[in-house]
Amino acid sequence: MDFPDELMYHPGHLWVRDEGDGRVTVGITDFAQDQLGKVVYVDLPEVGDTVVEGEEMGAVESAKSVSDLIAPVTGEVLEINDDLNDDPAPINDDPYGAGWMAVIKLEEDLSPDLMDADSYAKQAGAD
Repeated sequence: MDFPDELMYHPGHLWVRDEGDGRVTVGITDFAQDQLGKVVYVDLPEVGDTVVEGEEMGAVESAKSVSDLIAPVTGEVLEINDDLNDDPAPINDDPYGAGWMAVIKLEEDLSPDLMDADSYAKQAGAD
């Protein structure tokens, strides 16, 4: 399992990259992708939507199951990775790079529930 140190991790298995200027990029973790298996479909929020930390902001579907994407932050969706609508393969191959899902402008500070890589690996049982 890969858990880059420069990212923060939400208990709902999403990662958060602070882009500065009150913006973050989010996606699912390598652990979540591994548990799901091959992701075949993704339902992302719309640009302009407000997402609320701890609430559903979309879903991913694999051959095994459908899982809700639980927002790791509260804010306005500025951008989504439209490429994933046509081909979600980057989520499987590069969840921390080309598999990013959304850029969100924060409405509030980052949650204290966000974890560093070591804490998330322990929570996920992948250390």
